[in-house]
Amino acid sequence: MHATLEQVIERQLDARAPDAVAALGERLRARFGRHALAVLFYGSCRRAGDDAGGIVDLYLLVDDYRAAHGSWLSALANRVLAPNVYYLELAFAGRAARAKYALVAMDHFERGTARWFHPYLWARFAQPCGLLYAADGDARRRVVRALAAAATTFAEKTLARLPAEFDAEALWTQGLLLSYGAELRAERPERVRGLVAGAASELRAITCALAAEKRWTVLRPGVYANPTARVRRWASAIGWGARRAQGKALSILRLLKASFTFDGGLPYLAWKIQRHSGVQLEITPFMRRFPRLGAMGAFWRTWRGGGFR
Repeated sequence: MHATLEQVIERQLDARAPDAVAALGERLRARFGRHALAVLFYGSCRRAGDDAGGIVDLYLLVDDYRAAHGSWLSALANRVLAPNVYYLELAFAGRAARAKYALVAMDHFERGTARWFHPYLWARFAQPCGLLYAADGDARRRVVRALAAAATTFAEKTLARLPAEFDAEALWTQGLLLSYGAELRAERPERVRGLVAGAASELRAITCALAAEKRWTVLRPGVYANPTARVRRWASAIGWGARRAQGKALSILRLLKASFTFDGGLPYLAWKIQRHSGVQLEITPFMRRFPRLGAMGAFWRTWRGGGFR
């Protein structure tokens, strides 16, 4: 009998994180105290199983924006355009362990993984991740349900862009290509294929559980019949076109907001722009003196350099 989707997610959440990553998660838990409901670990460091030389991606889920931030302005910014992104660094085993963490209210996270039009949350958290902390059993159950909703939404939005027959590799490769395409700049197909290959066993487990729950017809082991009707394929093409347009604007706004909230915001902004657009920015003395104006200038130069496509 196949494991259910939530059972698969539970096992993946419990995979052991590197000690430095666990320490970063504990620092967040201590910093936010009773307002911290869960800390999730995802992204490239999670896939590699190593944080050395990288910046760990964490999501902090809290009970309430206003209480967690202690500032109505930060809370409002997060409610209007989640998530707020911050920097965290601590000394660990003779080196610096670094993370960027996004702060999101649990109820907002639940809606984003299930019902947002844009894939910002459901595409990220359809992929395997780890749970560094959960405040109690209820918080853990809510996280598991939200991650299951993310995987389900990801599959539903991707199926209409797949051929009549598909497998796990096709599902995840196409879904991630579409999702990355809805950000500042699409990732190269070879990088996406490498990402899928690196997490193949975990992604197959999720796909198998989805197939059982959604009753996809199994044509042969690991290959499924696409249940999508033709009319939904047309609607899906229009929907992904709208997501691409929306995603460019949202990405720019989130990066601009990060320049206000992220310690060392301009270096982070320059790194992020180069990573996603390929445009290398020089941080000038003027930009350091006036970081908000510098952030707007960075976007102008990125646009002039052809980075926003």
